[in-house]
Amino acid sequence: MHTSQIDLVAFGPEHLEGAVALSRQAGWPHRPEDWQTALAVSRGIAAVADDHHVVGTALVTPYGTDCATINMVIVDEAARGRGLGRRLMQAALDIGGERQLRLVATADGLPLYEKLGFQPVGTILQYQGKIPAIAAPAGIEPACEADFDAVMALDRAAFEADRGTLLTHIAKAGEFAVLRRAGRVQGFAALRAFGRGDVIGPVVAENLQDACSLISFFIGSRPGAFLRIDTTADTELAPWLESLGFAHLGGGIAMRTGGTEAPARPHYKTYALANQAFG
Repeated sequence: MHTSQIDLVAFGPEHLEGAVALSRQAGWPHRPEDWQTALAVSRGIAAVADDHHVVGTALVTPYGTDCATINMVIVDEAARGRGLGRRLMQAALDIGGERQLRLVATADGLPLYEKLGFQPVGTILQYQGKIPAIAAPAGIEPACEADFDAVMALDRAAFEADRGTLLTHIAKAGEFAVLRRAGRVQGFAALRAFGRGDVIGPVVAENLQDACSLISFFIGSRPGAFLRIDTTADTELAPWLESLGFAHLGGGIAMRTGGTEAPARPHYKTYALANQAFG
């Protein structure tokens, strides 16, 4: 591959095929449909070599004016060692503007992100597996359209940003379940096709028991299906997932700009991420 000149351009549909090839090279499971979803809710940058190959990508997914995630940062193996990762990240920072920025780093990417002002705030744990049938939990039911405002409000309280656009896309591609008490939505979980199978997330609940019930609803509806759940170490969800037969297959380091001081503890907590790209 000839890469004497590499230009950064706005990521568009014409770059999707090259982006899918890059994610496969990196060993990521993303299908073309997963890239399309990411692009639909994000602004991005494609690094294009003078032979028209896509040799790098970065996406910025904004959540209102206060927060955004930087994701899908990939550099082709043949184009590494030339500062392209830093160029892509700088372009992503420019798109993010004054927002607090969040990302999930690999160990290899950690030094660059720290130089750019990101600080580690937690550990992401990825779990995957094909789980046999389990008993359906009580009190969980499929969400209806009338529940969606409550779902978005709970997600906003837990994530501390408005992810309405993302949740709307997830609802079109997948399904939601809710925990209802006294006629009120007290937690929710989402499921959609992603990568090799289905991903369960986001999951928002008041406590670990409720989160396990919400996750169990979708596990029970997909006996033997390939499922993925991304969580954080502080949720204490990992031991339960392992007891069901999920395998821990990597993860990353959660990072953000704007300091690491602990915010006021929210009443609701995100127990499973939408995925590592979206938080």
